[in-house]
Amino acid sequence: MEIYKAFLLLFLSFLHITIAKKSHENKPFSLSFPLTTTPLSSQKSSTNSIFQSSKAMTRIPSLSYKSNFKYSMALIVTLPIGTPPQNQEMVLDTGSQLSWIQCNKKIPKKPPPTTSFDPSLSSSFSALPCNHPLCKPRIPDFTLPTSCDQKRLCHYSYFYADGTLAEGNLVREKFTFSSSQITPPLILGCATESSDDKGILGMNLGRFSFASQAKVQKFSYCVPSRQGKILPSGTFYLGQNPNSYMFQYINLLTFPQSQRMPNLDPLAYTIGMVGIKIGGKRLNISERVFRPNAGGSGQTMIDSGTQYTFLVEEAYNKVQEEIVKLVGSKLKKGYVYGGSLDMCFDTINSIQVEQLIGDMTLEFENRVEIMINKEKMLDDVGGGVHCIGIGRSDSLGIASNIIGNFHQQNLWVEFDLSNRRVGFGKAECK
Repeated sequence: MEIYKAFLLLFLSFLHITIAKKSHENKPFSLSFPLTTTPLSSQKSSTNSIFQSSKAMTRIPSLSYKSNFKYSMALIVTLPIGTPPQNQEMVLDTGSQLSWIQCNKKIPKKPPPTTSFDPSLSSSFSALPCNHPLCKPRIPDFTLPTSCDQKRLCHYSYFYADGTLAEGNLVREKFTFSSSQITPPLILGCATESSDDKGILGMNLGRFSFASQAKVQKFSYCVPSRQGKILPSGTFYLGQNPNSYMFQYINLLTFPQSQRMPNLDPLAYTIGMVGIKIGGKRLNISERVFRPNAGGSGQTMIDSGTQYTFLVEEAYNKVQEEIVKLVGSKLKKGYVYGGSLDMCFDTINSIQVEQLIGDMTLEFENRVEIMINKEKMLDDVGGGVHCIGIGRSDSLGIASNIIGNFHQQNLWVEFDLSNRRVGFGKAECK
């Protein structure tokens, strides 16, 4: 354990990505180490040597796939993996790169049972050997800790800030969406030990994310409204979304290699945020706090894998100041939920608090806005307490602004990779 702790401290400077935690735990999130790579626009021809079937990769037809997903604290998609396909539950995470599935054959004692992937049933499954290029520590764009196991296979360990981890082997496997839509074998993690009961679908801009490996040109999702203990169903598209005609788009911010600093995550979907309004009042927050500074702090990213919204100190203080003006007398003094949310109220006061605060609007470039209804300002965190779904970025150990899935409810979010932009569209997600 002491070795793990030392290793964890060594990599704290790379702590950028958040992943939604299991709904039954009293923590709204956990953190993981991102896998850093060069952006899609600067890939070199040498990249092809990583893949044995690079020519096949370039001929992947544009995917066209629609499915529903379950929404709790995370967006849980079910995807067909292997030959023949086995349905696997995965958390849709636009904030991380490595996709991994559950290959643990242990049956959990408590319901619901986990459907684990069985490699022996898939004819397209193969494990990466130790001598594979991705299993060598010197590879700069795949910094996941790897080692060689007793079977001479590439073993990985994926650490989380709460002390848990997922580990297993790096493998290749196909996604079988239909008889005519089958990806070549993609690099995945096959977790044999994990503290969670679902895998991760990594969808950031890294070249080993599912989106990049499968040559996804665009994908989108519509996060439904949370309904207490009932898990509502949202919609997920790979490829064209028929609703895109009504979307408003924001170009992704790009950062040349020379501009990259320690606190910047170049693989995140970074957008130009310009301000925040509460109850129609524009807060006195400088636009610069929503943009990366010389050290990379301050970028604003849209992330499906983070539950709540997190703001850097200067922006958070202005929001908190306004909330205190409006409803300060009703705040629960000294109460902090999950180590991050400190603007909380007794449930009995929640409706009155919503009315007093009003709607919140996040303002972006091109006059694009995300309007959050007052009914979605507070989240029921249990124990007779409701909290405003905004926390300090410092509480995550990061220096970025993150718009989480709680503030993406009843909203289409489209990631248009071919045009390097993000689109938003108001909707009643079902």
